[in-house]
Amino acid sequence: MKRFVEGEDRLQVALLPHCLDDYVTENNPVRVIEAFIDELDLARLGFEGVVPETTGRPAYHPATLLKIYLYGYLNRIPSSRRLERETQRNIELMWLTGRLMPDFKTIADFRKDNGPAIRATCRQFVMLCRRLDLFSEAVIAIDGSRFKAVNTRDKNYTHGAI
Repeated sequence: MKRFVEGEDRLQVALLPHCLDDYVTENNPVRVIEAFIDELDLARLGFEGVVPETTGRPAYHPATLLKIYLYGYLNRIPSSRRLERETQRNIELMWLTGRLMPDFKTIADFRKDNGPAIRATCRQFVMLCRRLDLFSEAVIAIDGSRFKAVNTRDKNYTHGAI
């Protein structure tokens, strides 16, 4: 990938940890994220920045930022500031990104600028899960919560008022 910020090789030996690949087990969900995103055609899905600019500072590849976003989604980390912190301390994210650590603004701008493409990616993931028969047809969810609204007494209907 020319003209993009490059990450470190996962098999490169360092002082601590010795090799990031040793800390990520074979059945870890980050390996699924890696394999899924590597098979996507990001340009066809509509991601911006797939073709790098010829001038200026090299950008992060959209696949790297999408991996961070999906990791955050799967692990209930919605905040771009928390995702930035996780890229600096979480071994799974270090493995996934090749020790790249984009700042929170880069992550937030990626999310803001690529909303339709991210939705298309989620659609691709659901289609893949259906092809692999990972969904059961017996899943039913019902939300029967009732909350009393803050409104005038004239428009507040309860069982007693009806």
